[in-house]
Amino acid sequence: QVQLVESGGGLVQAGGSLRLSCAASGRTFRSGIMAWFRQAPGKEREFVARISWSTGNTYYTDSVKGRFTISRDNAKNTVYLQMNSLKPEDTAVYYCAAGQLGSYPYWGQGTQVTVSS
Repeated sequence: QVQLVESGGGLVQAGGSLRLSCAASGRTFRSGIMAWFRQAPGKEREFVARISWSTGNTYYTDSVKGRFTISRDNAKNTVYLQMNSLKPEDTAVYYCAAGQLGSYPYWGQGTQVTVSS
């Protein structure tokens, strides 16, 4: 089992920044993928970014490219999502997920990000 705990959400004005953290515990794996998803009110959950534990390779959805950065600290079993130039449309509950590419069996509880205009 893998436990994921997100933190770092909050309320920020448009143009501001937040950094989300996802601490993994339990059975951790070095060949897997960590990802961030988000779900806005009334919308489906959508992919935001992912990173490979082993290679550090990253991938982003188009709407956050150039503004968000995903990174990991293997020693701390923690993944981060640095979010800059935030927009009101980034408002959502952000979830951390762990697994393999396209399959994420482990999820955190989510952290709320609210961007005011």
